[in-house]
Amino acid sequence: MKFRKFVVPATAVGAVTALGIGALVTTQAEAADSSISFAMVRSGVAAGANCLAAATAKVRVVTHGQNETMTLRAAGLPADTGFDLFITQVPNGPFGVSWYQSDLQSGDDGTASVTVVGRFNVETFAVAPNTAPAPVVHPPDAASNPAFAPIHTFHVGFWFNSPADAVKAGCPGTVTPFNGDHTAGVQAMSTRNFADDNGPLRQLVS
Repeated sequence: MKFRKFVVPATAVGAVTALGIGALVTTQAEAADSSISFAMVRSGVAAGANCLAAATAKVRVVTHGQNETMTLRAAGLPADTGFDLFITQVPNGPFGVSWYQSDLQSGDDGTASVTVVGRFNVETFAVAPNTAPAPVVHPPDAASNPAFAPIHTFHVGFWFNSPADAVKAGCPGTVTPFNGDHTAGVQAMSTRNFADDNGPLRQLVS
């Protein structure tokens, strides 16, 4: 895919600032060729515990018409540590509807990156038209779902895969359901720098 260089007008930057949605840049060369880039910050839990002080993360989402690619690059993480990436309804607990996207693994230098393909734009949502049976694979699993109308999920967050790894990093050792067998640690980074109802994925219009 070929990209063109262009400048975001000052009026557009002012509009973004007025909305209070954090540091986000939107670029668009054609109707079917656009992207957004935004920063993540330490989660509320990590900031409260004063852990992960050096952690940074940037996300870029590029639309391809029928779907998007989302690339996350992080640095300043604990070395050789596993994390779990989710799309969430809100950035802080209780997080609301949350969708497991990928594992994320830091190297010995504390950097990590991953690219996932899906729908990561203003149309990202989950819906349950009615209650139905659900497979119980792990003990905490529900045997059925609650019915709910469409709920948009515009936030990004990742969790320690292990509570023990969180403790090693100076974070709380709370067990959370945010990995494949629901034995994850606390949230490490999130998009809480954006408003609950105005997460960064909302800014990308396909």
